[in-house]
Amino acid sequence: MKDQGGSTRKRTGGRLKPLHKKKKHELGREPTETQVGDPDFRTIDARGNTEKTRALTTNVVNVTDDGETVSATIEDVVENDANPNYARRNIITKGAVIETSEGRARVTSRPGQTGQVNAVAVEE
Repeated sequence: MKDQGGSTRKRTGGRLKPLHKKKKHELGREPTETQVGDPDFRTIDARGNTEKTRALTTNVVNVTDDGETVSATIEDVVENDANPNYARRNIITKGAVIETSEGRARVTSRPGQTGQVNAVAVEE
């Protein structure tokens, strides 16, 4: 299980003794790793009586260029600074550069958290 609790080490590198067991609110989930494909979404329960819509696969993007926003289709992931393997596996995360029907764009949203892909056009 993913642990979102504090570090088990001190600033100097020494170990800290655990003060308590892992709490339910400190647990995390595995990353969604949104891929390019036919749109597929999942809704999960989040903290505070809210829901998150996760995009497992999507091929739709909202591209903004000079204040105008158009809907486009995603063709390919060109580069992803988060992980070089993500570009090879066509995984979309925030900051990824994608090839769209409107040209190249950089993703500004978090598809695994919001369920949609928003991007800003970049010059090639």
